[in-house]
Amino acid sequence: MGNGGAADLFKSATLVKISGFILVSVVFFFLGKHFSDGSSQQLVYFSSHQNPDHDEITGPPSSVAFSPNHNKFFNITSLINDTSSAQTNENKEQESTESVSPPPPAPAVKTMGVVDENGVMAEDFEVGEFDTVVVENWGKANDTADLESDGKGGKVRVRVNKFPLCPESMREYIPCLDNKDAIKKLKSTEKGEKFERHCPEKGKELNCLVPSPKGYQTPIPWPQSRDEVWFSNVPHARLAEDKGGQNWIIIDKDKFKFPGGGTQFIHGADQYLDQIEKMIPEIAFGHHTRVALDVGCGVASFGAYLLSRNVTTLSVAPKDVHENQIQFALERGVPAMVAAFVTRRLLYPSQAFDFIHCSRCRINWTRDDGILLLEVNRLLRAGGYFAWAAQPVYKHEAILKEQWEEMVNLTSRLCWKLVKKEGYIAIWQKPLNNSCYLSRKEGTKPQLCDPDDDPDSVWYVDLKACITRLPEEGYGSNITTWPARLHNPPDRLQSVQVDAYMSRNELFRAESRYWNEIIESYVRVLHWKKFKLRNVLDMRAGFGGFAAALIENQLDCWVLNVVPVSGPNTLPVIYDRGLIGVIHDWCEPFDTYPRTYDLLHAAGLFSIEQKRCNISNIMLEMDRILRPGGHVYIRDSLAVMDELEEIATAMGWHVSIRDTSEGPHASYRILTGDKRLLQA
Repeated sequence: MGNGGAADLFKSATLVKISGFILVSVVFFFLGKHFSDGSSQQLVYFSSHQNPDHDEITGPPSSVAFSPNHNKFFNITSLINDTSSAQTNENKEQESTESVSPPPPAPAVKTMGVVDENGVMAEDFEVGEFDTVVVENWGKANDTADLESDGKGGKVRVRVNKFPLCPESMREYIPCLDNKDAIKKLKSTEKGEKFERHCPEKGKELNCLVPSPKGYQTPIPWPQSRDEVWFSNVPHARLAEDKGGQNWIIIDKDKFKFPGGGTQFIHGADQYLDQIEKMIPEIAFGHHTRVALDVGCGVASFGAYLLSRNVTTLSVAPKDVHENQIQFALERGVPAMVAAFVTRRLLYPSQAFDFIHCSRCRINWTRDDGILLLEVNRLLRAGGYFAWAAQPVYKHEAILKEQWEEMVNLTSRLCWKLVKKEGYIAIWQKPLNNSCYLSRKEGTKPQLCDPDDDPDSVWYVDLKACITRLPEEGYGSNITTWPARLHNPPDRLQSVQVDAYMSRNELFRAESRYWNEIIESYVRVLHWKKFKLRNVLDMRAGFGGFAAALIENQLDCWVLNVVPVSGPNTLPVIYDRGLIGVIHDWCEPFDTYPRTYDLLHAAGLFSIEQKRCNISNIMLEMDRILRPGGHVYIRDSLAVMDELEEIATAMGWHVSIRDTSEGPHASYRILTGDKRLLQA
C-alpha cells in the first residue's frame, strides 16, 4: 500500500470508529479496576441531615456522601457466622421499644382410643362419650332402634339384629285378614265382616320372617305357569277336591294343573270369552275394553285367558272356605287381590273398570236395597258393561225367577240397560251421564249421592246406599282406546290435587319419560329381561310411569300400582291409562298372600313414610310378600339408605347399594336386594 492509501485510511470513518472503541474500552478498564481494588472500600449512601433526638428531617434535602466505613476492612466470614448474634441483639433492641407476647403452648393430645396419634397401640387412653340406652339395648333380639343423636349433632349407628323365622303355622299369614283376636270381638259377622281388614294393634305387628313351605321351588315361569304350578308351593288340595269336577283345577303328580274351566264355563274360558264378544261386539276386548274386574274369581282362569287378548283383569275373592283361590291365581302369574263385597268400599277408584264380571260369585246383589250392586256401579266406568252368569239368569224355578226379577228391577232403577241375555249370561251397560238419573220419578230409590261425596275416597270408607254421580265434564267416559290411552294424559288428571308449578299434563309426560329412560338402562345394563319377572308391585306409583315403561320395554309382566294414602290420589289416572292399582297405607300390612311378587319397586317411599310409619314394619311386610329369589329395587335419599341396608341385611337379603345415573354425588341411591329361600 502506498502513502496515499495510508492517508486515505486515516481519513476514513472506519478509523474513527476503531479509535473510539479502543478509547472507551480503556476508560472502562481503569474504572473497574479502581472500584474493585481492596484499598478503595468507599460506599456511597444518601444522607438526610436528621436531628438525633427526633425522627424528623431538620436539614436540607438528602445529599450523596461517602460511607462511614470508608477505608475500613471487614472479615466477611465472621460477619456471616455472627448473624445469629446480630439477630439476638436486634431482638433485644426491639423488646426495649415494643412488647411481644409469647405464642400459646401447643394443646396436649387427648387420646380417645386404643391407638395413639402415631397409629401405635396404647395402654393409656380415655373412653369417649357414649349413649347408655344404646349400650343397655345392645344385643337384644329383634332390636330395630333408629339412629339417635349423640347430643352434639352427630349420629350413633345401631346395628339391627337378625330377625328370627316365624312358626311354620304362619306360612300363609295375612296380618289384617288373619287377626283372630279382632275377629272374635266383632259385634256381628252376618254380612261377612270377618272377611274385611282387621289389622293387629300397635306392638303386635309382624316381627319375624314368614317361612316358605317345605319343598318350595322356584315358581314355573310365565306363560307355562298359566296352566301349571308346583304343588309344593301351594300345598292345599281342598280346592281341587271341591272343584275338580268343574274343570277348575286338578292334581297331577307334583303339580296343580288348570284346564281353564269354571263353574259356568266348563268347556273353557276361551270359548266363554268368544261367546261374550259375539253377544256384544262393542265390548272389543283389548281395544275398547282394557281393564276388567272378576268378582269371586275362583282360580282366575277368566282373567288368565283375557291376558292373551290384551286385557288386564284384576281377580278378587275373599279369604273364605276356598281360602287359597287368590294364592293360586298369583302363583299362576295372574293379577289378583284378596277383597270382599261386605260393608266397606273396595280399595279402587270410581270408574275404574271397563268390564266387571261375576260368574257364580255367590253374592246377593239385591240385599240391603242393592248396596253391593251400587258399589259395582261406582267401580264401573261410564258406558261400561256388567256380565252376570248365574242360575237366576237361565233357570225358571220360583225362587230363582224371583231373584231374577229383583235384579232386573234394581238395575232398571240404576239406569242400567239390559243389552243382551243369552244362555246363562246376562249383560248390562251403565249410562254415559246423569240424564237418566235426573229423569226418574221423584222419590225413586236408590237416590243420587250428595254432590260433595268423593267417590274416590275409599280407605276405610263404608258403603253408601246411593248412586255415584258421574262428572258433568264427562271425565272417565271419554278415554281413548288401547294402546293410545297408555300415553295420553286423561281428563281426570286435572282433578288430581298436586302442588306444582308445571301443568299436570307436563308432569304426566315428564314422569313417563323419566321412567322410560331408567327402565331402558335397567334392561340394557342390569339385564332385567333375564329376571323372568311376572308379578310386580310398585309401592309408590305416581301416575303409573314405572308400569308404563315396563310395557314400553316389552317386559312380559303385570304391575299392581299402589298409591299411598299419604300422597295425592292418582289412582283414577292410573286406571284411565289402562293400568291397575290400589289405595294403601304402608303403615299397615298389605292384603295379599306371602310369596306372591317377583319384584317390589319403591321410589321415594321411605323418606316420606318414615315420618309416620315404622320402617322396619314396612320392610318385614315386603319380605313377607316377596318370593324367594325375588328382587327389590328401592330408590331413595341418602338419609334412609343406611337404615334400610341394615334392616335388609338383618332379614337375610343379599344387598347392594348403587349410584343413580346422576353419579356418586347425587342425593339419591339405589338399594337392590335379593331374597333368599327360608324354610322353617
